[in-house]
Amino acid sequence: MEFQTADLCDANESRVKIVSPMFRSYGGRGAFCGRITTLKVFEDNSLVRTALEGPGQGKVLVVDGGGSMRCALVGDQLALLGVKNQWAGVIVYGCIRDSKAIGTMELGVFALGSHPLKSIKKGAGDVDIAVTFGGVTFTPGHFIYADEDGVVVSESSLL
Repeated sequence: MEFQTADLCDANESRVKIVSPMFRSYGGRGAFCGRITTLKVFEDNSLVRTALEGPGQGKVLVVDGGGSMRCALVGDQLALLGVKNQWAGVIVYGCIRDSKAIGTMELGVFALGSHPLKSIKKGAGDVDIAVTFGGVTFTPGHFIYADEDGVVVSESSLL
């Protein structure tokens, strides 16, 4: 599905929320969109693995990692799960690792940065709750669109 966030904003200005420009694109898919599902975790990627092991059905996993720059929440193994289970993309308010490998995968991946250290694994966090960062609240079931120009969110599908 082809789109440009700039065009979506122009055509739907009153229906979209624009995320502050803070993300870098790491995935092999530069533009991606889908229904939002969320996680709220801190330096623990256990729930990220659990989510990506499930059927993605073209959804986008939004991970509120508290903006931590001290470890990675997604690496190549988790990204590969996302590809295999048909996730459209992952947006991490935190870091990823294995960025070179992730860049070859057919998955959209946006994150604040890359960090070589893996996270802890205690299973702590929340699933499918509204999370807020970048000036926008991400609500499960709403829609997200991401490309080279940025990230926008809407309550209903724009395509």
